[in-house]
Amino acid sequence: MVATGQLRAVRMGVDTHEEPIVFMRSDCAICHAEGFAANTRLQIHTGERNLIATLNMVSAALLPEGSIGFCESSWQYLHLQPEQLVRVRHTPLVHSLSALRKKIYGGELQALEISAIIRDIYHRLYSDIEIASFLTACAGERLSTAEVIALTRAMVGVGNRIRWPNYTRVFDKHCIGGLPGNRTTPIVIAIASAAGLVIPKTSSRAITSPAGTADTMEVLTEVDLSLEQLQRVVNETGACLAAGGRVGLSPTDEQLIRIERALDLDSEGQLVASVLSKKIAAGSTDVLIDMPLGPTAKLRSRAQAERLATLFRDAAAALQLRLRCVITDGSQAIGNGIGPTEEARDVLAVLQNRADAPADLLARALYLAAQLLVMQSGAEESDALAQARDILQTGRAWAQFQRICAAQGGLKEIVEAPHHTELRADRSGQLRGMDNRRLAQLAKLAGAPSSAAAGLRLRVKVGDTVIADQTLATLYADTVGELAYARDYFRENRDLFRIEGSV
Repeated sequence: MVATGQLRAVRMGVDTHEEPIVFMRSDCAICHAEGFAANTRLQIHTGERNLIATLNMVSAALLPEGSIGFCESSWQYLHLQPEQLVRVRHTPLVHSLSALRKKIYGGELQALEISAIIRDIYHRLYSDIEIASFLTACAGERLSTAEVIALTRAMVGVGNRIRWPNYTRVFDKHCIGGLPGNRTTPIVIAIASAAGLVIPKTSSRAITSPAGTADTMEVLTEVDLSLEQLQRVVNETGACLAAGGRVGLSPTDEQLIRIERALDLDSEGQLVASVLSKKIAAGSTDVLIDMPLGPTAKLRSRAQAERLATLFRDAAAALQLRLRCVITDGSQAIGNGIGPTEEARDVLAVLQNRADAPADLLARALYLAAQLLVMQSGAEESDALAQARDILQTGRAWAQFQRICAAQGGLKEIVEAPHHTELRADRSGQLRGMDNRRLAQLAKLAGAPSSAAAGLRLRVKVGDTVIADQTLATLYADTVGELAYARDYFRENRDLFRIEGSV
């Protein structure tokens, strides 16, 4: 006999992409008694865990009487078992929503208000619409420096925080993104840790790009490490190259990123808080920020770059974090590969000192590694660059990278994409530019990053002379449909490769 107000849990097998959804019959007695309707927010109690979820109504044919259906993410979050009894009720009043409305109308939030919003998002009291409203209200330049600092502290406060008692200084490196193929991090970490720096690198999955460091590294080794596994890898090798989600560092940021990805939104204040909260939670003391600047990069003007660098530095200083920002060339894609697998090929080519290694990726990685060495020792940049080059050319960086991968579960074989096609020039001339954003979109339409093998391999660089019908890039996809979809996009956007003049 089921007690009043209780329902039996049913696993619906529906993937709602982390949005908590539950399903109830339209003739459910509890729905009628409590006044629940489609899109109502409900609180689900299991006795041990609680969840706020959005209600979807279904016909009687889809659920047994006296039951409630759960999407995959909700089922897993509540650790449910089939037929387990759960209790449903109206959601409690979420007081921080008044602070959210204040921000929507242009008000500046106090630290306690921001802390309340982040805490409630962490406890899943916010719907996706409410999270999207918060992100949108904070977009652009709508967060003050004080709000960014408060947001960073709040995000650190709701997750795990790693301590490294055996190390005085712990380093990290981050690129703000917006530049396809810019997969310097695995190379930089290998060089820096081979030089003796402790550098536990955790990375998010791609937000608006066709690959993030975690996506690329997953092609090569295991990245979903537990906190204990991550600490073991760092203690064994001095570094790691892991995904941050499972470790629980700044977990609210993962919820925000999921909505940012859907909105294709990456605001300055949110970016700074996201980056710094994860660095602080990971126990970092010294952080290098790579900021590509270019006409189709995330940062498009020197003034914008300087403003963001100032925001990073001010927030870092308030949070007692040593930080260096470097503004780098973001005028064209870096390396030859775009997408997890193709970027992994470039990383290996550089680390293995192969003749076909992309020269621009090599130079950029050496420069960034040298910046870390300067931060660590105070050496002259030319001496640090020479040290980084020596570590790479003598094979020590490749040996260190292999050690890290072995500690994380072993080096994997790269899998080939089953379908590909050549993207050809429709005229002769000189390649004057590439549109980074549309190149990234092209790779995403082919399936990257969810399909690791999907993406592009560039066959030309800015400044090259091309002739009509020459291959500009090779497009890879897992399915014929995705390949055709991306190819059609290229045909409608041929000017993403800007060819001018004549041969």
